[in-house]
Amino acid sequence: MRSVRERLQAVDAPLSGFVNLVPSPVVTQVLAAAGADVVLIDQEHGPIGPESLHAMVASTAHTSSSPWVRVSGCDEAAVKTALDAGAEGIMFPLITTAESAAACVALTRYPPAGRRGWGPFVAHSRWGVGLFDYLEQRGGETICTMLVETRSAIENIEEICEVDGIDSLTIAPFDLSTDLGVPGQMNAPELVAAVDHAERVILEAGIPLGGAALTKEQTQALVEKGYRLLWHQFDVLILEQFVTQAIGWRST
Repeated sequence: MRSVRERLQAVDAPLSGFVNLVPSPVVTQVLAAAGADVVLIDQEHGPIGPESLHAMVASTAHTSSSPWVRVSGCDEAAVKTALDAGAEGIMFPLITTAESAAACVALTRYPPAGRRGWGPFVAHSRWGVGLFDYLEQRGGETICTMLVETRSAIENIEEICEVDGIDSLTIAPFDLSTDLGVPGQMNAPELVAAVDHAERVILEAGIPLGGAALTKEQTQALVEKGYRLLWHQFDVLILEQFVTQAIGWRST
């Protein structure tokens, strides 16, 4: 079976990701078992503590889903906790420069390539390897991905794409529109130009590109552009949308 990194870099079907904010291993397991290629456990915006995090990561076992964690920033303690709980990938928000991107990469790599501390006392069980085999068999498999969601990231995107060790970059239009001064205005010229520029640079650099694919039309458009990672929805919004829809059935 191909690794998630190999699947990101392939030329066949892109990966589908879902954001998991509900602090429940049941929700995580449902997303994973339903076929999500990536479940992104969100500690940046979700109320998810370390105990819930471990249970959520563990619940993806025996599925083909890759458990990633979005941390709140380039924080060594948060990254260490997530990886040692068994997360396969880390997503960093709000990168701004090549230097900040390189600092993030370093937290996901063992020396000499980075500065991750060794201690996979829990993680090795999630991946079915011996404790002292973890570094050799799993140490190089960690995915490091980042969000392009600031004006500074757009201005420095060429240099960011030159940083070794970035496995994927996702353009986040909602945060980016806010930072550009046009919050929520998805058709604002400033935002469109910024996204177009980032898309071109990232794709030319050969870095797997991710983006918001909230509708069938958005999904097809991103696939045609060459996106490799499609972020379809948030678990809380899936619940909210269905409840709203079901309530509406009473009057139809």
